[in-house]
Amino acid sequence: MSQSLPLLAHEDPRAVLAWRAGQPVRVADFLADADRVAQAMPEGSHVLNACHDRYRVAVGFAAAVLRGKINLLPSTRTVDAVRRLRQALPDLFALVDGPSDLDLPCMRYPEADRAQAPRPRPMPRIPSDRVVAKVCTSGSTGAPLPHDKTWGSLVACVDAGRERLGLPAGTTLVGTVPAQHMYGFESTLLMALHGGLALSGAHPFYPADIVEELARVPEPRMLVSTPVHLRALLASGLDIPRLAMVLCATAPLSTELARDVESRTGAPLVEIYGSTETGQIATRRTACTDAFTLLRGVELAPVSEGLAMARGGHLLAPTPMHDLISPLGAGEFRLHGRSADMVNVAGKRSSLAHLNHQLCSIPGVLDGAFYAPEHGPHDAVGRLMAFAVAPQWTPQALRQALRERIDAAFLPRPLVLLRELPRNATGKLPQAALAALAARHGESLEACQDAR
Repeated sequence: MSQSLPLLAHEDPRAVLAWRAGQPVRVADFLADADRVAQAMPEGSHVLNACHDRYRVAVGFAAAVLRGKINLLPSTRTVDAVRRLRQALPDLFALVDGPSDLDLPCMRYPEADRAQAPRPRPMPRIPSDRVVAKVCTSGSTGAPLPHDKTWGSLVACVDAGRERLGLPAGTTLVGTVPAQHMYGFESTLLMALHGGLALSGAHPFYPADIVEELARVPEPRMLVSTPVHLRALLASGLDIPRLAMVLCATAPLSTELARDVESRTGAPLVEIYGSTETGQIATRRTACTDAFTLLRGVELAPVSEGLAMARGGHLLAPTPMHDLISPLGAGEFRLHGRSADMVNVAGKRSSLAHLNHQLCSIPGVLDGAFYAPEHGPHDAVGRLMAFAVAPQWTPQALRQALRERIDAAFLPRPLVLLRELPRNATGKLPQAALAALAARHGESLEACQDAR
């Protein structure tokens, strides 16, 4: 017989579960909202939760769980991605809280009437082996793929993460990442539901909005963010309200940025390592160490040079990792980047992560990324391209600055300056977006070569 686990870890119905526009939402109100939305849901078994308000995402998730439906949490909702999902899941419908251009049957989020106090009810319990969500990969390395998540595995993952972070009860989570992405799903939504914490319903993106929302919620506070958002926040020069912790993931984080964040906020910055397939499995204090430490019960078993299989802990089955890893013993490892990230040019090897780091570490470069065309014979790639946001630089001068940091074999041709890179809401650069940039600017390759 399957074990069951509570929907929420909060035992007091008066405990604050969320903050919306500076106002508290208590556990009893959340359960009443989840019941109301669950009753309004149509018959389809799969729900694409497209709400923007983080509190509504949480209510919609809980409502679907109560109705025995599966939450679909895609990180992208492009026309092609939604078409593929609808072909695979014909009964799919969307839960929305605003205008929508999704090619799906849509259910509008029903607002509550707070005139009446919610009726007391026992805490719902969910079978631990029930699949409650399909979480899609980001598409940063290819087409987004859905992965089943059971209630028991999600709760175990969040419990291990909460244990590692050691946040005090009642900490408010303010996230710049969407709750539909695995990182945001775990660290802003599930951490609140099963960590005894509270979530902010807002989804701030720009520095002023982040600062405003942090100031609106009570201490202690944790900011859940990405390197892109943190870099912009520091560059804004705004005063950042006091934080208990900063959580960061989704893209490589430099030691320099981690130290700058800690210096400006006075709070420890913890970097999460994981994937959509595994959820979070390790953390590190990036300002102090380059070694990640695995969460309770998780281990990495080597399968070939540099590659490993994650198993144990909250993982339902052994799961291959796509990153190059060096075990250090005692549950620690050093990360070297994705195995698919390695490039071979003229017999020399490097990684895109290393090249991106060198580009972005040049003063005045606000953002940047290399792009490797399709592999040629013997795993070699053609001439690399790069895209950068660097208002103070010309392409020629920036390439010269880059020449001082990387081998000449990896110098990009062309190096294209843009106003911004097409990052998604989690700060990632999907491979398809980079390929589109490469196709659009590829005709400048010959001109760049002639100018050398």
